[in-house]
Amino acid sequence: MLKTFPRGGGNIPHRKQATEHKSIVRMPAPERVIIPLSQHIGAPCKPIVKVGDRVKLGQKIGEAEQYISAPVHASVSGQVVEIGEMELFDGSKAECIVIENDGLDQGATASAQNYSRLAPRQIVEIIREAGIVGMGGAGFPTHVKASPAKPIDTVIINGAECEPYLTCDHRLMLEESDQLIDGLKILMQAVGAERGIIGVEINKEDAVKKLEQLAAEQPNISVVGLKVKYPQGAEKQLIKAVLGREVPSGCLPAEVGCIVSNVHTAIAVAEAVISGISSYQRVVTISGGAVYDPRNVLVRVGTPLRQVIDFCGGMSSPEIIVAGGPMTGRIITNLDGPVVKNLSGVLLLRKDEVREELNEPCIRCARCIDHCPMGLQPNFLAEWSTKEMIEQAEKNHIMDCIECGLCSFVCPAQRGLSRFIQDGKKAVRAKKTAV
Repeated sequence: MLKTFPRGGGNIPHRKQATEHKSIVRMPAPERVIIPLSQHIGAPCKPIVKVGDRVKLGQKIGEAEQYISAPVHASVSGQVVEIGEMELFDGSKAECIVIENDGLDQGATASAQNYSRLAPRQIVEIIREAGIVGMGGAGFPTHVKASPAKPIDTVIINGAECEPYLTCDHRLMLEESDQLIDGLKILMQAVGAERGIIGVEINKEDAVKKLEQLAAEQPNISVVGLKVKYPQGAEKQLIKAVLGREVPSGCLPAEVGCIVSNVHTAIAVAEAVISGISSYQRVVTISGGAVYDPRNVLVRVGTPLRQVIDFCGGMSSPEIIVAGGPMTGRIITNLDGPVVKNLSGVLLLRKDEVREELNEPCIRCARCIDHCPMGLQPNFLAEWSTKEMIEQAEKNHIMDCIECGLCSFVCPAQRGLSRFIQDGKKAVRAKKTAV
Protein backbone atom coordinates (compact mmCIF):
# COMPACT_ATOMS: atom_id res chain seq x y z
CA MET A 1 0.00 0.00 0.00
CA LEU A 2 1.28 3.44 -0.91
CA LYS A 3 2.11 5.65 2.04
CA THR A 4 1.32 9.31 2.62
CA PHE A 5 0.70 11.83 5.37
CA PRO A 6 -2.81 11.74 6.86
CA ARG A 7 -3.76 15.41 7.23
CA GLY A 8 -4.54 17.90 4.46
CA GLY A 9 -2.64 18.03 1.21
CA GLY A 10 -4.06 17.88 -2.28
CA ASN A 11 -3.65 16.97 -5.92
CA ILE A 12 -2.06 19.49 -8.25
CA PRO A 13 -1.09 19.23 -11.94
CA HIS A 14 2.30 17.51 -12.36
CA ARG A 15 3.36 19.11 -15.65
CA LYS A 16 6.55 17.02 -15.67
CA GLN A 17 6.07 15.46 -19.11
CA ALA A 18 8.36 17.93 -20.91
CA THR A 19 11.51 16.69 -19.13
CA GLU A 20 10.79 13.53 -17.11
CA HIS A 21 11.98 11.24 -19.92
CA LYS A 22 14.94 13.39 -20.97
CA SER A 23 18.39 12.33 -19.82
CA ILE A 24 20.64 14.82 -18.08
CA VAL A 25 22.68 16.91 -20.52
CA ARG A 26 26.01 18.47 -19.54
CA MET A 27 26.30 22.16 -20.40
CA PRO A 28 29.78 23.40 -21.39
CA ALA A 29 31.38 25.62 -18.78
CA PRO A 30 30.86 29.36 -19.45
CA GLU A 31 33.64 31.83 -20.21
CA ARG A 32 33.10 33.49 -16.84
CA VAL A 33 31.44 32.37 -13.61
CA ILE A 34 30.05 34.44 -10.75
CA ILE A 35 30.36 32.55 -7.44
CA PRO A 36 28.27 34.00 -4.58
CA LEU A 37 29.83 33.66 -1.14
CA SER A 38 26.39 33.02 0.34
CA GLN A 39 24.60 30.02 -1.20
CA HIS A 40 23.23 28.57 2.00
CA ILE A 41 21.31 29.20 5.20
CA GLY A 42 23.70 30.81 7.69
CA ALA A 43 26.68 33.13 7.65
CA PRO A 44 28.28 34.11 4.30
CA CYS A 45 31.78 32.88 3.51
CA LYS A 46 34.89 35.04 3.52
CA PRO A 47 36.94 35.15 0.31
CA ILE A 48 40.34 33.45 0.60
CA VAL A 49 41.52 34.51 -2.86
CA LYS A 50 42.18 37.95 -4.32
CA VAL A 51 41.88 39.57 -7.73
CA GLY A 52 44.65 38.27 -9.99
CA ASP A 53 44.94 34.86 -8.32
CA ARG A 54 44.81 31.77 -10.48
CA VAL A 55 42.50 29.04 -9.19
CA LYS A 56 41.85 25.41 -10.04
CA LEU A 57 38.56 23.61 -10.64
CA GLY A 58 37.14 22.57 -7.26
CA GLN A 59 39.52 24.77 -5.26
CA LYS A 60 38.08 26.35 -2.13
CA ILE A 61 37.77 30.11 -2.68
CA GLY A 62 35.43 31.05 0.18
CA GLU A 63 35.94 29.89 3.76
CA ALA A 64 33.09 29.29 6.22
CA GLU A 65 34.06 30.96 9.49
CA GLN A 66 30.81 30.15 11.32
CA TYR A 67 29.37 26.72 12.14
CA ILE A 68 26.11 27.36 10.25
CA SER A 69 27.79 28.08 6.93
CA ALA A 70 29.45 26.22 4.05
CA PRO A 71 32.57 26.88 1.95
CA VAL A 72 32.34 27.67 -1.77
CA HIS A 73 34.60 26.41 -4.53
CA ALA A 74 35.73 27.43 -8.00
CA SER A 75 33.60 25.84 -10.71
CA VAL A 76 36.22 26.45 -13.42
CA SER A 77 39.97 26.90 -13.50
CA GLY A 78 41.21 30.35 -14.40
CA GLN A 79 41.89 33.81 -13.00
CA VAL A 80 39.98 35.77 -10.38
CA VAL A 81 39.02 39.04 -12.09
CA GLU A 82 36.60 40.64 -9.61
CA ILE A 83 35.39 40.38 -6.02
CA GLY A 84 32.47 42.48 -4.85
CA GLU A 85 28.76 42.79 -4.17
CA MET A 86 26.55 41.73 -7.08
CA GLU A 87 22.86 41.16 -7.73
CA LEU A 88 21.56 37.59 -7.69
CA PHE A 89 18.64 36.24 -9.76
CA ASP A 90 16.01 37.10 -7.13
CA GLY A 91 17.14 40.70 -6.81
CA SER A 92 19.03 40.22 -3.53
CA LYS A 93 22.72 41.09 -3.33
CA ALA A 94 25.73 39.13 -2.11
CA GLU A 95 29.49 39.32 -2.26
CA CYS A 96 30.68 37.30 -5.26
CA ILE A 97 33.94 36.08 -6.79
CA VAL A 98 34.18 36.31 -10.59
CA ILE A 99 36.50 33.86 -12.36
CA GLU A 100 37.60 34.08 -15.99
CA ASN A 101 37.61 30.51 -17.36
CA ASP A 102 40.90 29.41 -18.96
CA GLY A 103 39.17 26.46 -20.60
CA LEU A 104 41.58 23.92 -19.09
CA ASP A 105 39.45 22.58 -16.22
CA GLN A 106 42.65 21.99 -14.31
CA GLY A 107 41.49 20.39 -11.09
CA ALA A 108 42.55 20.88 -7.51
CA THR A 109 44.01 17.84 -5.78
CA ALA A 110 41.25 15.40 -4.82
CA SER A 111 41.65 12.49 -2.42
CA ALA A 112 39.51 9.37 -2.82
CA GLN A 113 38.38 7.57 0.33
CA ASN A 114 37.18 4.14 1.35
CA TYR A 115 34.31 5.47 3.42
CA SER A 116 33.79 2.21 5.34
CA ARG A 117 37.05 2.96 7.17
CA LEU A 118 36.16 6.52 8.13
CA ALA A 119 34.95 7.63 11.53
CA PRO A 120 31.73 9.68 11.62
CA ARG A 121 33.61 12.89 12.47
CA GLN A 122 35.87 12.36 9.43
CA ILE A 123 32.86 11.99 7.13
CA VAL A 124 31.28 15.14 8.56
CA GLU A 125 34.51 17.08 8.01
CA ILE A 126 34.74 15.94 4.38
CA ILE A 127 31.12 17.01 3.83
CA ARG A 128 31.85 20.40 5.38
CA GLU A 129 35.02 20.96 3.36
CA ALA A 130 33.19 20.02 0.16
CA GLY A 131 30.66 22.79 0.81
CA ILE A 132 27.61 20.55 0.53
CA VAL A 133 24.23 22.08 1.37
CA GLY A 134 20.64 20.97 0.91
CA MET A 135 20.27 20.94 -2.87
CA GLY A 136 16.50 20.52 -2.91
CA GLY A 137 16.07 24.24 -2.27
CA ALA A 138 16.60 24.84 1.44
CA GLY A 139 20.39 25.23 1.30
CA PHE A 140 20.94 24.11 4.90
CA PRO A 141 24.60 23.08 5.47
CA THR A 142 24.72 19.27 5.36
CA HIS A 143 27.56 18.90 7.85
CA VAL A 144 25.30 20.47 10.49
CA LYS A 145 22.46 18.07 9.68
CA ALA A 146 24.96 15.17 9.85
CA SER A 147 25.99 16.21 13.37
CA PRO A 148 22.72 15.82 15.31
CA ALA A 149 22.61 16.30 19.05
CA LYS A 150 20.20 13.36 19.45
CA PRO A 151 20.49 9.66 18.54
CA ILE A 152 19.43 8.89 14.96
CA ASP A 153 18.06 5.51 13.90
CA THR A 154 16.90 6.34 10.35
CA VAL A 155 18.13 8.38 7.39
CA ILE A 156 15.40 9.21 4.86
CA ILE A 157 16.17 10.18 1.27
CA ASN A 158 13.53 12.52 -0.11
CA GLY A 159 12.76 11.36 -3.63
CA ALA A 160 9.20 12.70 -3.66
CA GLU A 161 9.94 15.69 -5.92
CA CYS A 162 6.30 16.73 -5.59
CA GLU A 163 6.63 20.21 -7.14
CA PRO A 164 5.22 20.51 -10.68
CA TYR A 165 7.65 20.69 -13.62
CA LEU A 166 10.78 19.65 -11.66
CA THR A 167 12.40 16.37 -12.73
CA CYS A 168 16.10 16.73 -11.84
CA ASP A 169 15.81 14.39 -8.83
CA HIS A 170 13.84 11.88 -10.89
CA ARG A 171 16.56 11.74 -13.52
CA LEU A 172 19.30 11.50 -10.88
CA MET A 173 17.53 8.55 -9.24
CA LEU A 174 17.61 6.80 -12.62
CA GLU A 175 21.03 7.86 -13.86
CA GLU A 176 23.02 8.09 -10.60
CA SER A 177 21.23 5.43 -8.54
CA ASP A 178 24.44 3.67 -7.43
CA GLN A 179 25.86 6.94 -6.13
CA LEU A 180 22.57 7.65 -4.37
CA ILE A 181 22.79 4.35 -2.49
CA ASP A 182 26.42 5.12 -1.58
CA GLY A 183 25.46 8.58 -0.37
CA LEU A 184 22.70 7.13 1.81
CA LYS A 185 25.10 4.58 3.33
CA ILE A 186 27.65 7.31 4.04
CA LEU A 187 25.06 9.49 5.77
CA MET A 188 23.89 6.48 7.81
CA GLN A 189 27.48 5.87 8.87
CA ALA A 190 27.98 9.53 9.75
CA VAL A 191 25.00 9.63 12.13
CA GLY A 192 25.10 6.03 13.34
CA ALA A 193 21.72 5.14 11.82
CA GLU A 194 20.71 1.49 11.52
CA ARG A 195 18.25 2.01 8.70
CA GLY A 196 17.96 3.94 5.44
CA ILE A 197 14.73 4.62 3.56
CA ILE A 198 14.26 6.13 0.11
CA GLY A 199 10.79 7.62 -0.32
CA VAL A 200 9.65 8.10 -3.93
CA GLU A 201 6.29 9.23 -5.27
CA ILE A 202 4.83 6.49 -7.41
CA ASN A 203 4.53 8.72 -10.50
CA LYS A 204 8.25 7.96 -10.84
CA GLU A 205 7.64 4.23 -11.18
CA ASP A 206 10.82 3.61 -13.21
CA ALA A 207 12.92 5.14 -10.42
CA VAL A 208 11.10 3.10 -7.78
CA LYS A 209 11.82 -0.14 -9.64
CA LYS A 210 15.48 0.63 -10.22
CA LEU A 211 16.11 1.66 -6.63
CA GLU A 212 14.22 -1.38 -5.33
CA GLN A 213 16.60 -3.62 -7.29
CA LEU A 214 19.64 -1.93 -5.73
CA ALA A 215 18.13 -1.81 -2.25
CA ALA A 216 17.42 -5.56 -2.38
CA GLU A 217 21.20 -6.06 -2.08
CA GLN A 218 21.35 -3.88 1.05
CA PRO A 219 19.88 -5.47 4.21
CA ASN A 220 19.27 -2.15 5.98
CA ILE A 221 17.99 -0.03 3.06
CA SER A 222 14.46 -0.03 1.68
CA VAL A 223 12.41 1.90 -0.88
CA VAL A 224 8.95 3.19 0.04
CA GLY A 225 6.45 4.04 -2.67
CA LEU A 226 4.55 7.22 -1.81
CA LYS A 227 1.12 8.34 -2.89
CA VAL A 228 1.17 11.26 -5.29
CA LYS A 229 -0.04 14.02 -3.01
CA TYR A 230 1.25 17.55 -2.52
CA PRO A 231 3.30 18.45 -0.44
CA GLN A 232 4.59 14.89 0.02
CA GLY A 233 8.18 16.12 -0.24
CA ALA A 234 7.90 18.45 2.77
CA GLU A 235 10.18 17.12 5.49
CA LYS A 236 7.60 16.66 8.27
CA GLN A 237 5.04 15.16 5.91
CA LEU A 238 7.60 12.71 4.51
CA ILE A 239 8.63 11.57 8.00
CA LYS A 240 4.99 11.02 8.94
CA ALA A 241 4.40 9.04 5.75
CA VAL A 242 7.36 6.65 5.96
CA LEU A 243 7.87 6.34 9.72
CA GLY A 244 4.55 7.35 11.25
CA ARG A 245 6.39 9.82 13.49
CA GLU A 246 5.23 13.40 14.06
CA VAL A 247 7.87 16.08 14.49
CA PRO A 248 6.76 18.33 17.37
CA SER A 249 6.10 22.01 16.79
CA GLY A 250 9.31 24.00 16.61
CA CYS A 251 11.50 20.89 16.47
CA LEU A 252 13.80 19.31 13.89
CA PRO A 253 13.58 15.72 12.57
CA ALA A 254 16.38 14.66 14.92
CA GLU A 255 13.86 15.03 17.74
CA VAL A 256 12.11 11.90 16.43
CA GLY A 257 15.30 10.00 15.59
CA CYS A 258 15.79 10.71 11.91
CA ILE A 259 17.35 13.06 9.38
CA VAL A 260 16.12 13.75 5.84
CA SER A 261 18.35 14.35 2.81
CA ASN A 262 17.47 15.40 -0.72
CA VAL A 263 18.45 13.01 -3.56
CA HIS A 264 20.94 15.44 -5.11
CA THR A 265 22.49 16.17 -1.70
CA ALA A 266 23.09 12.48 -0.99
CA ILE A 267 24.76 12.04 -4.38
CA ALA A 268 26.97 15.07 -3.68
CA VAL A 269 27.96 13.44 -0.37
CA ALA A 270 29.02 10.29 -2.23
CA GLU A 271 31.04 12.31 -4.74
CA ALA A 272 32.79 14.23 -1.97
CA VAL A 273 33.64 11.27 0.27
CA ILE A 274 34.44 8.65 -2.37
CA SER A 275 36.00 10.82 -5.11
CA GLY A 276 37.03 14.02 -3.34
CA ILE A 277 34.78 16.21 -5.55
CA SER A 278 33.59 19.47 -4.01
CA SER A 279 30.16 20.97 -4.65
CA TYR A 280 30.65 23.10 -7.77
CA GLN A 281 27.97 21.82 -10.16
CA ARG A 282 24.38 20.62 -10.08
CA VAL A 283 21.49 19.43 -12.25
CA VAL A 284 18.80 22.04 -12.96
CA THR A 285 15.44 21.45 -14.65
CA ILE A 286 14.73 24.10 -17.29
CA SER A 287 11.04 23.87 -18.21
CA GLY A 288 7.77 25.70 -18.79
CA GLY A 289 5.80 26.59 -21.88
CA ALA A 290 7.99 29.55 -22.82
CA VAL A 291 11.29 27.66 -23.21
CA TYR A 292 11.93 26.08 -26.60
CA ASP A 293 13.83 22.96 -25.55
CA PRO A 294 13.08 21.94 -21.93
CA ARG A 295 15.95 19.94 -20.41
CA ASN A 296 17.61 18.62 -17.28
CA VAL A 297 21.00 20.31 -17.39
CA LEU A 298 24.19 19.60 -15.44
CA VAL A 299 25.56 23.10 -15.01
CA ARG A 300 28.47 24.73 -13.19
CA VAL A 301 27.65 26.86 -10.17
CA GLY A 302 28.13 30.51 -11.13
CA THR A 303 26.82 30.17 -14.69
CA PRO A 304 24.53 33.13 -15.57
CA LEU A 305 20.94 31.94 -15.94
CA ARG A 306 20.59 33.63 -19.31
CA GLN A 307 23.26 31.32 -20.72
CA VAL A 308 21.54 28.22 -19.33
CA ILE A 309 18.26 29.28 -20.94
CA ASP A 310 20.07 29.92 -24.24
CA PHE A 311 21.55 26.40 -23.99
CA CYS A 312 17.94 25.17 -23.92
CA GLY A 313 17.04 26.97 -27.12
CA GLY A 314 16.05 30.29 -25.61
CA MET A 315 12.64 31.56 -24.56
CA SER A 316 9.52 33.13 -26.00
CA SER A 317 7.98 35.96 -23.94
CA PRO A 318 7.40 34.25 -20.56
CA GLU A 319 4.78 35.79 -18.27
CA ILE A 320 7.03 35.08 -15.28
CA ILE A 321 10.27 33.20 -14.62
CA VAL A 322 10.51 31.18 -11.41
CA ALA A 323 13.52 29.78 -9.57
CA GLY A 324 12.60 26.39 -8.10
CA GLY A 325 9.10 24.96 -8.28
CA PRO A 326 5.94 26.99 -9.02
CA MET A 327 4.45 26.35 -5.57
CA THR A 328 7.38 27.42 -3.41
CA GLY A 329 9.82 29.09 -5.79
CA ARG A 330 10.93 32.70 -6.15
CA ILE A 331 10.29 35.00 -9.09
CA ILE A 332 13.47 35.76 -11.00
CA THR A 333 14.23 39.43 -11.60
CA ASN A 334 17.78 39.19 -12.98
CA LEU A 335 18.67 36.68 -15.70
CA ASP A 336 22.33 37.64 -15.40
CA GLY A 337 22.34 36.25 -11.85
CA PRO A 338 24.23 32.97 -11.40
CA VAL A 339 23.19 29.39 -10.75
CA VAL A 340 23.67 28.50 -7.07
CA LYS A 341 23.95 25.16 -5.25
CA ASN A 342 20.32 24.95 -4.17
CA LEU A 343 18.69 25.94 -7.48
CA SER A 344 16.59 22.95 -8.56
CA GLY A 345 14.83 24.50 -11.54
CA VAL A 346 14.16 27.51 -13.72
CA LEU A 347 10.60 27.70 -15.03
CA LEU A 348 9.67 29.99 -17.90
CA LEU A 349 5.89 30.12 -17.66
CA ARG A 350 3.38 31.37 -20.21
CA LYS A 351 0.35 33.39 -19.17
CA ASP A 352 -1.92 30.33 -19.33
CA GLU A 353 0.38 28.53 -16.86
CA VAL A 354 0.16 31.26 -14.23
CA ARG A 355 -2.69 31.82 -11.81
CA GLU A 356 -3.17 35.50 -11.13
CA GLU A 357 -3.44 36.67 -7.53
CA LEU A 358 -6.72 38.61 -7.35
CA ASN A 359 -7.13 38.90 -3.55
CA GLU A 360 -10.91 38.98 -3.67
CA PRO A 361 -12.79 38.88 -0.33
CA CYS A 362 -12.54 35.64 1.63
CA ILE A 363 -15.82 33.67 1.35
CA ARG A 364 -15.09 31.54 4.45
CA CYS A 365 -15.25 28.29 2.48
CA ALA A 366 -12.48 26.75 4.65
CA ARG A 367 -10.76 25.03 1.69
CA CYS A 368 -7.41 26.36 2.86
CA ILE A 369 -8.03 24.84 6.31
CA ASP A 370 -9.10 21.48 4.84
CA HIS A 371 -5.99 21.27 2.65
CA CYS A 372 -3.36 22.63 5.07
CA PRO A 373 -0.92 19.76 5.76
CA MET A 374 0.01 21.32 9.11
CA GLY A 375 -3.57 21.61 10.37
CA LEU A 376 -3.42 25.42 10.51
CA GLN A 377 -6.00 28.10 9.66
CA PRO A 378 -4.36 29.92 6.72
CA ASN A 379 -7.29 32.32 6.20
CA PHE A 380 -7.04 33.70 9.73
CA LEU A 381 -3.22 33.62 9.82
CA ALA A 382 -3.16 35.68 6.61
CA GLU A 383 -5.72 38.13 8.00
CA TRP A 384 -3.82 38.58 11.28
CA SER A 385 -0.59 39.07 9.34
CA THR A 386 -2.00 41.79 7.09
CA LYS A 387 -3.54 43.55 10.10
CA GLU A 388 -0.20 43.29 11.97
CA MET A 389 -1.82 41.23 14.73
CA ILE A 390 1.48 39.39 15.15
CA GLU A 391 0.93 38.08 18.68
CA GLN A 392 -2.39 36.52 17.64
CA ALA A 393 -0.76 34.91 14.61
CA GLU A 394 2.12 33.56 16.68
CA LYS A 395 -0.26 32.20 19.30
CA ASN A 396 -2.03 30.26 16.53
CA HIS A 397 1.21 28.63 15.33
CA ILE A 398 2.06 30.74 12.29
CA MET A 399 5.68 29.60 12.62
CA ASP A 400 4.58 26.01 11.93
CA CYS A 401 3.61 26.98 8.37
CA ILE A 402 5.87 25.12 5.90
CA GLU A 403 5.13 27.63 3.11
CA CYS A 404 4.00 24.95 0.67
CA GLY A 405 1.65 27.40 -1.10
CA LEU A 406 -1.27 24.98 -1.16
CA CYS A 407 -3.62 27.39 0.64
CA SER A 408 -3.18 29.97 -2.10
CA PHE A 409 -3.57 27.31 -4.79
CA VAL A 410 -6.95 26.05 -3.54
CA CYS A 411 -8.41 29.46 -2.61
CA PRO A 412 -11.41 30.25 -4.88
CA ALA A 413 -10.96 33.96 -4.11
CA GLN A 414 -7.38 33.67 -5.40
CA ARG A 415 -5.98 35.28 -2.29
CA GLY A 416 -2.23 35.37 -1.73
CA LEU A 417 -2.54 33.56 1.60
CA SER A 418 0.89 31.99 1.52
CA ARG A 419 2.56 35.33 0.78
CA PHE A 420 0.68 37.06 3.60
CA ILE A 421 1.66 34.30 6.03
CA GLN A 422 5.31 34.53 4.97
CA ASP A 423 5.21 38.24 5.75
CA GLY A 424 3.69 37.43 9.14
CA LYS A 425 6.49 34.96 9.90
CA LYS A 426 9.07 37.60 9.04
CA ALA A 427 7.34 39.98 11.46
CA VAL A 428 7.47 37.36 14.22
CA ARG A 429 11.21 36.84 13.65
CA ALA A 430 11.80 40.59 13.62
CA LYS A 431 9.95 40.99 16.91
CA LYS A 432 12.06 38.28 18.55
CA THR A 433 15.28 39.81 17.20
CA ALA A 434 14.29 43.23 18.55
CA VAL A 435 13.73 41.73 22.00
